[in-house]
Amino acid sequence: MKMPVTLNINNTTWNLDIDANATLLEVLRNNVLNQQSVHRSCEEGECGACTVLMDGKPVNSCLVMAASAQGSTIITSEGLMRGDELHPLMKAFVDELGLQCGFCTPGMVMSAYALINQWEDEELSDMDIRKAIEGNLCRCTGYVNIVNSIRRAKQAKDAGNWW
Repeated sequence: MKMPVTLNINNTTWNLDIDANATLLEVLRNNVLNQQSVHRSCEEGECGACTVLMDGKPVNSCLVMAASAQGSTIITSEGLMRGDELHPLMKAFVDELGLQCGFCTPGMVMSAYALINQWEDEELSDMDIRKAIEGNLCRCTGYVNIVNSIRRAKQAKDAGNWW
């Protein structure tokens, strides 16, 4: 059964007819939205590859019914970019070698973005960063470079290099 839904994705309003039982992950990837950074993997909320921001908080889009996202603001990693320009957080991942195969990176970036935007203290400890990304599984890096990337991005934000 199809149903109409209005979604705000990356600051664009979309009026869509979706399957009533569709997850946000399915709608983001399969409809006209074509948000390829939102990766399908476990579909159980265990890996974080499908992480997006919903009203500023990281969520596993595989666990969110798309209809329940009506009225919410959804941001994917594509939404952090300015045209072809990488967001400073993404640049930090590149500079600190915080990615290898890249499959987990968009979800990791979204969790890190939420952490950095809500963090008020001067410094992030390794423990703070690791806690924020504990729902994001990376099989390649061992997390050290990811933690360094997030710390570098926080420094960029503190220096005013952020949007």
